[in-house]
Amino acid sequence: MNYAEKIKRFAATHPHIDFYTDRACEREVLELLNYTESAVPPYALESPLLRADGTKVKTAGEWLASRRSEVVELLKRELYGEVPPMPDTVEYREVSCKKDALGGRAVRKETDIVLRTKNGKTHTIPVLSYAPADAKGPVPIFINLNFKGNHTVTCEKDVRMTGLLNDDKSFLTDAQRSCHAERNSIEMVIARGYGCCTASYNDLFPDHIAGWGDSIYALFGDYAGFSRGHEKYSAIGAWAWGMSRLLDCVEQCPEFDAGRAALHGHSRLGKTALWAGALDERFKIVIANDSGLAGAALTKRRFGEVYLYLVTAMPHWFVKKTAEYIANEENQPFDQHFLLSLIAPRKLVVASAENDLWSDPYGEYLGAYHAGEVYSLFGSDVLKSPARPAVGTCITSDISYHIRPGKHAQNEIDWLHYLDIADKFL
Repeated sequence: MNYAEKIKRFAATHPHIDFYTDRACEREVLELLNYTESAVPPYALESPLLRADGTKVKTAGEWLASRRSEVVELLKRELYGEVPPMPDTVEYREVSCKKDALGGRAVRKETDIVLRTKNGKTHTIPVLSYAPADAKGPVPIFINLNFKGNHTVTCEKDVRMTGLLNDDKSFLTDAQRSCHAERNSIEMVIARGYGCCTASYNDLFPDHIAGWGDSIYALFGDYAGFSRGHEKYSAIGAWAWGMSRLLDCVEQCPEFDAGRAALHGHSRLGKTALWAGALDERFKIVIANDSGLAGAALTKRRFGEVYLYLVTAMPHWFVKKTAEYIANEENQPFDQHFLLSLIAPRKLVVASAENDLWSDPYGEYLGAYHAGEVYSLFGSDVLKSPARPAVGTCITSDISYHIRPGKHAQNEIDWLHYLDIADKFL
């Protein structure tokens, strides 16, 4: 019995998996996952250029005029859900401004994005931003969401704690300050002349199955007590929507050039960055770091994380329809190169880590490689070979890629390449 058959048999004999109540079943699934290239099942990839009526797009103009919107609607329906509406009013409220931040090298602002609807509901997104103190004019900017709160991404100890909506309060301590500083490398970004803007993803949708009632969706409906997956919306959809709200905020700040914005995300937020970048064409560079399944990696390879685990463990990340492809990946009418193709002709960056087999580094590379079918319509410089480059290689082009030594992380090695890409294109 090959690997794909084992996955199917397990799913058939466990029709009601619930990792939240059956940890033994979760361990069994994790032991079943494949990390061997020779066990990857044969698979066929659909072309993103084939329209729903079977005709093929032949020019960039045809892609933009017709097929691109079809792909967006396909991904909404099958994976990420509809785009949330806008609130009735948005207020940008400055909470603090420190003009000698980072030892005098930066200006730091803390801002609240206050969202309101006419029925009296409000939702606040606490934002942290830095700009170089010596800038002579508006600077390009890196935008992202963080995992554990704004206080965890900077070495400065006087930044307020955010991410308060999550049900896990363990990171709301002084001991957690700066624990994710390397992921954002703010001082390196500032030293290269760029700004940065971030907010906690938990302040948009708390990352647990019952986070709906505290999420931005509560502005637009009654989600009290709702849990797990939704027919129409998803957590990734909420986080992606929030990334665009950060760019809206940046547009209000004279120290930043919002027309030169790079969007980045790591892991599940790498998946989110790709979806946000696909929907919001204001982002000029879209960076997915170790994004794995439902990010840059090809789903049909069934390497590392698969739907059997991810959709069961994190049902709120996706719309309910995604569960139809558990152990049924071959019948999904697209793969992740469709998502990456939506970034064209803007700059796409995919990054992998050698030991991050969970995220399928080769599958991430192949997602970027096959997105070249659409990028080529625009005359873009695409990845030339399906063979993944050697560890330590950095490819800088319209579709950029690198794979570094090490594990699942975002660190200074990644940032060196991101900043080189920004120097070239921003």
